[in-house]
Amino acid sequence: MSTHSITQRLITAEAASAACRAALAQAEARGIRINVAVTDASGTLMAFLRMPGAFLHSIDIAIDKACTAASFGFPTSQWNAAVADDELLRIGLNQRPRLVMFGGGLPIVEAGIRIGGIGVSGGSAAEDEACAHAGLAALNLT
Repeated sequence: MSTHSITQRLITAEAASAACRAALAQAEARGIRINVAVTDASGTLMAFLRMPGAFLHSIDIAIDKACTAASFGFPTSQWNAAVADDELLRIGLNQRPRLVMFGGGLPIVEAGIRIGGIGVSGGSAAEDEACAHAGLAALNLT
């Protein structure tokens, strides 16, 4: 057994695809057009779907929300509270590429282990987060 490496659990392609489809179904039910992305735990894209008519700029935003949630392990909607008391941190982090500090990104956690992230963009921050939650629910995760 090597002491120079670790075993890492990651989301499967099938699960990533199922989460995307469930998020789109939620968006359809809400009458909004979204882009949805699922990344593995490292923030690498695993699955992506775009609804016809979804905003083009939301493509990268959805991917970045998933990456941010996967990287930090908490919903992107929590960033405002996390940096509320530190203006320099808020300004500095807001300039980082791929870091999104508004709602719509959720970590994907299975049995206490972060296996990925899901990001949705196209609706309001609350609508995006609700669609992301639908993606997690399709995997029987919260």
